Amino acid sequence: MKKEIVILGGIIALVAIVGFVGTRYYRNSGATAPAPVVVNSGTTGADTGSAPAPQANSEYLVRDDSPSLGPADAKVTIVEFLDPECESCALFHPMVKNVVKENEGKVRLVLRYMPLHPNSMAAATFLEAAGEQGKFWEAQDYLFKMQPEWGTKHGHGPGVVQPDAKALLKKYAKDLGLDTAKMDAAAAGNKYAQKIERDRRDGEALGVRQTPTLFVNGVRLARLDDYALRALIVEELKK
Repeated sequence: MKKEIVILGGIIALVAIVGFVGTRYYRNSGATAPAPVVVNSGTTGADTGSAPAPQANSEYLVRDDSPSLGPADAKVTIVEFLDPECESCALFHPMVKNVVKENEGKVRLVLRYMPLHPNSMAAATFLEAAGEQGKFWEAQDYLFKMQPEWGTKHGHGPGVVQPDAKALLKKYAKDLGLDTAKMDAAAAGNKYAQKIERDRRDGEALGVRQTPTLFVNGVRLARLDDYALRALIVEELKK
């Protein structure tokens, strides 16, 4: 009987020790966990639907040869990573351009490519070649307008016929009054492949995984809507 009491007492003591050590470990691990680093703390996600972008990656936001709209010294710079074949990009981009127009001289828009669809590279090449002829923005508006015609059709089965995007892009070049020989040469030689690929790598370095993704003065727009974009711009203009 005494032996059983001694064994039972030992078990109780062991359980108590394990519980004490476990409690100390839990408390210590909670106390020493690193706190999140907040960059651009003047912006609150609750009000603007935004999330801070790491300052260390700011060099990936803007490149000297990126298409831009608005003055280089504007107080607010919007960087938009988009895919010309992305339906959400086609829907949201007019809102972005309207904001730039309404804040003329105060807001600058910089476009970057994030090719994610089958015809993205061909479309981005088309835009760059049109830009060399002074019609980048016209070409972009036209591609978005005609996207249902040349874009990849979603779905499977014999009823889904994919468009001949390259043939349609040639037609659009004529519609826009572009030099089709130069457009064909740019496409055949993959003239802008390195630039487009660089944009993709920059986007990945910034954590871009979907399109469109926007940054306002380095702050990522987490909620994709007109109100969130305008609220963040107003906040940045006040600084």
